[in-house]
Amino acid sequence: MKILYVTSEANPFLASGGLGDVMGALPVAIAEGNEAEVEVIMPLYDAIKQKYGDKLEKCCDISFNLSWRKTGASIYRAYNAGVPYYFVENSYYFDRGKLYGEWDDGERFAFFSVAVVEYMLQTGNIPDILHANDWQTALTVIYLKTKYSACKELSRVKTVYTIHNIEYQGKYDKAILGDVFALDSAYESIVENDGCINLMKGAIVCADIVGTVSPNYANELQYEFFAFGLSDIVKASKHKMRGIINGIDYNFFSPDKGGDIDYPFNKRCYKAGKAKNKAALQEELGLEVRPDVPLVVMITRLASQKGIDLLLRVLEELLYEDLQFVVLGTGEKEYEAALSDIASRHGNMKALIKFDRVISKKMYASADIFLMPSKSEPCGLAQMISCSYGTVPVVRAVGGLYDSITPYGEENSNGFTFNNYNAHEMLFALKGALNLYKNKTEWNALSKRAINTDFSWNKSAAEYMALYNTLIKTDRM
Repeated sequence: MKILYVTSEANPFLASGGLGDVMGALPVAIAEGNEAEVEVIMPLYDAIKQKYGDKLEKCCDISFNLSWRKTGASIYRAYNAGVPYYFVENSYYFDRGKLYGEWDDGERFAFFSVAVVEYMLQTGNIPDILHANDWQTALTVIYLKTKYSACKELSRVKTVYTIHNIEYQGKYDKAILGDVFALDSAYESIVENDGCINLMKGAIVCADIVGTVSPNYANELQYEFFAFGLSDIVKASKHKMRGIINGIDYNFFSPDKGGDIDYPFNKRCYKAGKAKNKAALQEELGLEVRPDVPLVVMITRLASQKGIDLLLRVLEELLYEDLQFVVLGTGEKEYEAALSDIASRHGNMKALIKFDRVISKKMYASADIFLMPSKSEPCGLAQMISCSYGTVPVVRAVGGLYDSITPYGEENSNGFTFNNYNAHEMLFALKGALNLYKNKTEWNALSKRAINTDFSWNKSAAEYMALYNTLIKTDRM
């Protein structure tokens, strides 16, 4: 079986978030644990050329039309843990200094999607499964089922489309259907939703299987609160919806690997290691060095989706508790300003308004409690990462947080949860964790269950392979 993952980002080459983490880890896990030929294809951004230029091998040139434009691309290849990653090079579209946020993103990723399909067709490197991700690659699925549907060579390709975050859907004016997206008006109904082009909607309709990054998120998307206008489309596609939770890469997020943390430690006897890292972080941040005080951290994008409004409603009350609180992240300016202001008035809080992977790993390794009060969370990786360092998560039971964190008091608990999007319900759960922290026997047992929770990609990879095999068997029946 040959599987081609189509993505707009992937670690270690270039990533901006969870999609990049998944596309750096899942293909490798599939290739390692299964008899499958795995490849990944993504744009060749200028930052990748600058960092990995000496590792890029040119494979071929392709030419094609995108609507009225005669264009083309060069295809390069590099390897990640033995898996070939192919890169679509076109300086006009991808030498922009950033991944997204350009005025012509629709055209950029339409170009990329056509290039992917044409690369398959022109080289004969045609997979059994094409697995696309998020709105940026939605058109690969749409094109296979529309403008390339009569192509015999591509007709056997089965498609999986994963929604990592339904909030970002690829919405555009219907006037550019043909000019930018090279789709005939006969296909307008496939991509039209609420009066505009919606690329995610088109991929949901066209894909053989629609995936989400946790089982609970797949159920939530049937409700408008979570679906951002696509609940009816999701309900109509319920028969082909699948939820498979993400994993984390223990080669990167593991206390004994060290990396950026001051004192690597083994999870079998981790308390002393965590204590040393905690003291080092307290000293680095200018907090009082106290081993007995609970250190609570948040590492997050400062946005309403992440529950920052809940935090701000009760934060000053929380800071009168005997604890230390550190938040790391950037985002909406009003949240940045509010957190900085509160931190300036409380000596037991630090607001680190920046993106910093090094300090984030130190926080995961040093903290006692990790707070994640998300309004919505398709999967979430931070709660898994915190567990991998023995840091107990306090999360809202939503999306993948519900699937990954079992609340204290239940069998195999590894954290604390609260259900409703309510500031004082969050505070109640957090105070429950703070109270348990005083009972070292119970706390250490909970922390041990957290650090021993298996969030590796092995289980998820097995579920994906079962899904792919089902598609292939269906095709052969």
